[in-house]
Amino acid sequence: MSFKLKICCIGAGYVGGPTCSVIAYKCPDIQVTIVDLNQARIDAWNSDELPIFEPGLDEVVFACRGKNLFFSTEVDKAILESDLIFVSVNTPTKKSGIGAGYAADLAYVESATRRIAQIAQSSKIVVEKSTVPCRTAESMRTILEANSRNGIRFDILSNPEFLAEGTAISDLMNPDRVLIGSLQTPEGLKAQQTLASVYAHWVPTEQIITMNLWSSELSKLAANALLAQRISSINALSAICEATGADVDEVAYACGLDSRIGPKFLKASVGFGGSCFQKDILNLVYLSESLHLPEVAEYWKQVVTLNEYQKSRFSERIVKRLFNTITNKKIAVFGFAFKKNTGDTRESAAITLINYFIKENANIHIYDPKVEDEQIRMDLTEVASAEQFEKRVTIHRTPYEAAKGVDAIVILTEWDEFKTLEYRKIYNEMNKPAFIFDGRLILDAKKLKEIGFQVEVIGKLV
Repeated sequence: MSFKLKICCIGAGYVGGPTCSVIAYKCPDIQVTIVDLNQARIDAWNSDELPIFEPGLDEVVFACRGKNLFFSTEVDKAILESDLIFVSVNTPTKKSGIGAGYAADLAYVESATRRIAQIAQSSKIVVEKSTVPCRTAESMRTILEANSRNGIRFDILSNPEFLAEGTAISDLMNPDRVLIGSLQTPEGLKAQQTLASVYAHWVPTEQIITMNLWSSELSKLAANALLAQRISSINALSAICEATGADVDEVAYACGLDSRIGPKFLKASVGFGGSCFQKDILNLVYLSESLHLPEVAEYWKQVVTLNEYQKSRFSERIVKRLFNTITNKKIAVFGFAFKKNTGDTRESAAITLINYFIKENANIHIYDPKVEDEQIRMDLTEVASAEQFEKRVTIHRTPYEAAKGVDAIVILTEWDEFKTLEYRKIYNEMNKPAFIFDGRLILDAKKLKEIGFQVEVIGKLV
């Protein structure tokens, strides 16, 4: 079969894999090749056990793989054959050097861009898909033009993703909007329309928004900053609720009924996590400082500060309630992923809290339905020593095993299954008094108290 367009995606991670799989699914006349240098990851994409857990992803991949969707480590071949190239590589926060702790590390973006320039033998449209600081496209364009040969043209587009893990496939199938930013030149606008025609296979044209490059780049950072700001705002109010006897769920409900505010992202919790919110806000902070806007930088930094405060506040509340010490006590942690319906643990609140428990010499028993044991080990040995992990942490296959003989249960991920566990059975197997700390506002505190639990909930007194 001949395809009218060939797409290459560099990066087979949480963004590139699902996004380009859905493009293949919705566009049978387009060939999509997702490439990555990580052989194990590509092998997983080509197996029955995909490397990412995302509801609905399996069906999409299995329907297209081998037809118009391919996964490969042959990066150069895919670059050569493609018309349009998505750059969807990791952009972690820098750990050292200028901007450490705030700025995005664009080493992978630059490496991919240089590879495209080096290998390409025909003109390409290069699409910036990774979450990047404002004006990254300018750097990519400079690299491409400096390395291009006669007769080869590179057009840069910005096409930020707005996926929520756990609902990524439905977000891709039915997006609120698709942003495509380009240079406002005839060539840039033509490239913009080429990408728009791909999404137009299934997205209504009025939801495909075209704009300039810099607006598109900044829109992604701004959207995540505003969403995280709402979470930190309700979490700040949760502290006031606990001190006054107000109920944060009731306050959030009342505020959410105001049509100017709306109910979304007003759920108090132990804090936000994931690969985007904190990284993007810190990116915005660094950008503001670079632009000599210290007041703006300080404003956005406070969103992250409040998030860290919420985690430490909940940790301290647990210790205080357990008679001011958790030394050698057993604590069951239900949930390790940063949110439900994903196996992603990046910036998960569980990592911060478990590290705190380890430092307080507690014994931690972890259960999560989707996170692999090795991932838990990797995350915790980054913040604690391997010796501490072996001594203090046990991973279990069921929540009932994890809770057996413990002093307290701490809910750190809002998995639906935690709402329907046999808590009377769990209570009977726990040390008494048996404590349960709900960091996600998902349990029926009244029923738990009737069973005999000592119950503590974020944002309310029960």
